[in-house]
Amino acid sequence: MSSGRPTGGPDAHPFLSHPHRTLVALAWPVLLSLVAEPLAGVADTAFLARLGPVELAALGVATTLLSGVFWIFSFLGIGAQTEVARALGADRLERARQTSGLVFLLSLGIGVVVALASLPALAGAARLLGAEGPIEETAVVYLQVRLIGLPGSLLMAASFGVLRGLLDMRTPLWIAATVSALNVALDPVLIFGLGPVPPLGVAGAAWATAATQWLGAVWAVTAVRRKLGMSWQLRFADATRLLAVGRDLFLRTGLLLLFLFLATRTATRAGANAGAAHQALRQIWLLTALLLDAYAATAQSLVGYFLGATRVRFARRVAKVACVWALGTGFVLMLAMLLTEDPVARLLVPPSARETFAAAWWIAALAQPINALSFVTDGIHWGTGDYRYLRNGMFLATGLGALGLLVIDTRVDGALALVWAVTAGWAALRSVVGLLRIWPGPGSSPLRS
Repeated sequence: MSSGRPTGGPDAHPFLSHPHRTLVALAWPVLLSLVAEPLAGVADTAFLARLGPVELAALGVATTLLSGVFWIFSFLGIGAQTEVARALGADRLERARQTSGLVFLLSLGIGVVVALASLPALAGAARLLGAEGPIEETAVVYLQVRLIGLPGSLLMAASFGVLRGLLDMRTPLWIAATVSALNVALDPVLIFGLGPVPPLGVAGAAWATAATQWLGAVWAVTAVRRKLGMSWQLRFADATRLLAVGRDLFLRTGLLLLFLFLATRTATRAGANAGAAHQALRQIWLLTALLLDAYAATAQSLVGYFLGATRVRFARRVAKVACVWALGTGFVLMLAMLLTEDPVARLLVPPSARETFAAAWWIAALAQPINALSFVTDGIHWGTGDYRYLRNGMFLATGLGALGLLVIDTRVDGALALVWAVTAGWAALRSVVGLLRIWPGPGSSPLRS
C-alpha cells in the first residue's frame, strides 16, 4: 500500500477491510513530508540570524512573496493528484500518464515564464511589504537566485501530486526529507564559506534551496516515470480543464489569504501587544494545519480513487473515516494547546502581551476540532473535483468573516480575542459548507448517495 497500484481492484482495496489502519498508514508519510520543508526554512532563519537583522528581515520579505507564488500555483499538484487518483480507480493508466505529462509541461512552462516576468518587479514587490534600503536590496538578491529554482519547485510539487494520486505517499516523503536535509547541510557552507567556497551570505541560502529543489524535481520525475510512465499525447481539452481548476483554486486561495491578511491587520491595529500575541498564535495555527493537511491529502487520493471506480459508497465511507480522524485529532490538539499555554507564552510572547495572548489562545484552542473539519472537508472535495463549490464556499466564509473583522473596535481590551472568535466562526462556516456537500450532498454533489 506504500506505492503503486492497489492490487485486486477497488472492491479489494485495503481501505474496505481496514479503513482506519489504511488511512493512518497513508497519512503519516504525508505529514512528515509536509513538515520537512518548513524545518529547512527554520534552519535558513537560524543561520541568517547570525548575519544580522537586515539579512533576517530580507529573508522574511522574500519568503513571504515566494509563499504567495507557491500557493497560487498549488493547483498543479492538487489537480494532478485528483486526476491521477480517478484514472487509477477507473483502471485508465494511459489517462494518468497523459495527466503526468501535461502537468510536468505546465509546471516547467509556468515556472520559467513567472521567473522571467518577475525579475523586473522584485524591488517593487519588496517595497510593497515595507522593505527599504539594505533590506530591499538583500531581499532582491535572495529572490533573484530563488527564481532560478522556481520551475524545479513547481515540478517537484506536481510530481508529488502524481505520486500521491497513485497512493504512493512514501516516495514524496523520502524526497522531501532528503532535499531538506541537504539544504540544511549546504546552508553553512554557502552562507559562511568553507575552504575554496567563498561566503555568499543571503545568496548562499538561496542557492542551497534552489539547487536542492532542482535535485528533488529530477528525483521526483524519475520516480513518476518508473512507477507510471509519461505520455506526451496531450490534449487541449485536458489543459483547459486543469487551468480551470487553477482558476477556481486561485480564487479560493486568494480569499483565504485575504482573510488571514485582514485578521493580522486588525490584530496589529489593536496595538503592539495584540500584534505580537497574534503572530505567536498564527505560527501555532499554521503548525497544526500541517497535521490536518495530511488527512486532507490522504482523503483526496482515496476519494478520487473510489469515484474513478464509480464506487460512490466507498468514497462516502472514506469521507466519514477521514472526518472522524480529523475531529479526533482536533480534540487532541485542543487539549494540547490548553495544557501548554504557559510554556508557549514564555517561549513566543513578550511579557507585556501575555494577558492579551491568554484569552485569544483559549478561543484558538477550543476551535481546533472545527478547524480540523474545515481542512479535511477541503481534501475530500479536492478528491471529488468539486473545486467550484469550494471556491463559492470560501467566498461566503471570507465575505462574512471580513465583515466581522471590520466591525471590531480595535480600541477595546479584548480586540484580539474578538479577532480569533471571528476566525473560529470563519472556520466553522467552512466546515458546515464542506460537511453539507457530503451529508446529505445536495444538488450536483459528486458524493450524493
